Amino acid sequence: MARAAVLAAGGIVLRQASPPLIAVVRLRKRNEWVLPKGKLDDGETPRDAAEREVNEETGHDVTVCEFLGTLVYESGGRSKVVHYWRMEANGGQAYDLTSDVREVDWLPLDAALERLSRGYERAFLANVGPLALQAAASNGVRAKAKTPASKKRRSRPPVPAQPPLVPPPVKVSPAPEPAVVANEIAGSEPAVDAMEAVPPVEAPEPVAPVDPSELTAAAEEPAPALPADRLGSKTVKLQPDTVPQAGTPELPDRATSTVEGRRKTFAERLRDLLRRAV
Repeated sequence: MARAAVLAAGGIVLRQASPPLIAVVRLRKRNEWVLPKGKLDDGETPRDAAEREVNEETGHDVTVCEFLGTLVYESGGRSKVVHYWRMEANGGQAYDLTSDVREVDWLPLDAALERLSRGYERAFLANVGPLALQAAASNGVRAKAKTPASKKRRSRPPVPAQPPLVPPPVKVSPAPEPAVVANEIAGSEPAVDAMEAVPPVEAPEPVAPVDPSELTAAAEEPAPALPADRLGSKTVKLQPDTVPQAGTPELPDRATSTVEGRRKTFAERLRDLLRRAV
């Protein structure tokens, strides 16, 4: 049955110098130079364990920065998994070293690679060390760029508060008063009403009612005869299609044409009668 891997965490700890220095620690039992690290306690996160172990083994307060990578190797017949963060030391040594560490040393990257006793740690530092130095240099440049800007802002005199902008008042011309036609206000002769200039329209006289007997007599009255030379030699007589009923005036449906003349239609005679009545 395979044994569970040992989880540990540590840091590549840098101290500001020219060039920057990296912390390596010397173990008391094996007399080996290693990177500061240690096992996780129960319920502890790898990041918290890394900060705690570095504080104990270097004696310095540190600021934990970005994660750099994970190193896996065999130790005592078990796999050991170590997570590393880049860290920056703050000030000088503040704590006593833990009993497992004999001493701590701060070395440039090349010297730290030569000092490490274990080959897998040298290989790991050779890969992530330049990245840690580059990140530290970038942070230093950004910090220097921010300092003059803050001083420059402090040296500027305060800008007096400007009163709020109020739009100028808009002058509105009063609307002209409507003209009054009354004599009491205008003081002159009243204006002639436009309606008085229009002559009144007389109502038409009522049309007298027409007696039905007159309409019947007008229908039975023969039409005036036309000259024979205008009608020609032929005689054409058009008979009505229907026979008028008793008790109703005889209203021919079609006009009757003869050589002697033609009979007016009922509509024509009705129009003539109305004209005479008017």
